[in-house]
Amino acid sequence: MNYAIIGCGLIGKKRLAGLPAGSKLAVACDTNLSRAEELVKLAKTGRAVTDFKQAVAGSDVDSVIVAVINSALAEVSAAAIRAGKHVIVEKPAGISVKQIDELIALAKKHGVCVRVGFNHRYHPSFLKAREIFESGVMGELMFIRARYGHGGRVGYDKEWRANPKLSGGGELIDQGIHLIDLAGWFLGEFRKVDGHATTYFWNMPVDDNAFLDLQTTKGQTAWLHVSCTEWKNLFSFEIYGRNTKLHIEGLGGSYGVEKLFHYQMKPEMGIPDTKIYEFPGADESWRIELAEFESDIQLKRKPDAGLAEARAALQIVETIYEKSGLNNL
Repeated sequence: MNYAIIGCGLIGKKRLAGLPAGSKLAVACDTNLSRAEELVKLAKTGRAVTDFKQAVAGSDVDSVIVAVINSALAEVSAAAIRAGKHVIVEKPAGISVKQIDELIALAKKHGVCVRVGFNHRYHPSFLKAREIFESGVMGELMFIRARYGHGGRVGYDKEWRANPKLSGGGELIDQGIHLIDLAGWFLGEFRKVDGHATTYFWNMPVDDNAFLDLQTTKGQTAWLHVSCTEWKNLFSFEIYGRNTKLHIEGLGGSYGVEKLFHYQMKPEMGIPDTKIYEFPGADESWRIELAEFESDIQLKRKPDAGLAEARAALQIVETIYEKSGLNNL
């Protein structure tokens, strides 16, 4: 499969490195031509351009990876879809539910596959947790408790993520949308949405912390906290079933070694049987997700996560922003 990569920054490079065997870069596109040329040099194939409409229209392009800033995600994806290309677009896929709805309609009209880049689903700890969950040993799930945060960096409040016109919001739409997606992956659709987003530390018009209380129709709860005032980077995701607790912590790198703790309750209760899985290797989630994308296309199956899942997550983000008086983002 031949790819156009639109947006040649950090994520564009991760996507290039994760291309499945046999697939290659046909076009690298960035408003900064030197960054596109750098990607072509890394790939040792393809051409560099600055016009995304030209890039997605190429006859040598089968699929498009959209890795631009949030405010441009939907526009670039729409151009690729209209050109009849399959698309994998980074989360959140747009900065409003309205934009996602337009992409859903376009994808249906043009009959192409659109996957949304929720790569956290493909971390080894989550793949193992999903395997345990689907085995049935956990019993009915009760609730999820999760935290995700980083400490920013000098000048963070001057970057594009701090500009609501470019980002669509702050920490909630950035890292928070990952937690929302992961919680929904295990618990299903959330019918009740509560919580708030606020700015405690950074001098910026977007949120640096968000606290969510999400409930399904069965009353299952996801309690989520995301923060960019987490001075030591943190990832913690706990899944509570009637018989089992799964706890994922760390994502590698500055977040610490990725681990999964499996606590299985005994009939007599007391101290549970415990298994600990460690995943110290490199982050393969980008590669696995792209392989799944190609399988979506080959098998003509509905992507998971796709635009529907992105819409559900973004609807929760919009609701929290409105509740918090940040609906002008």
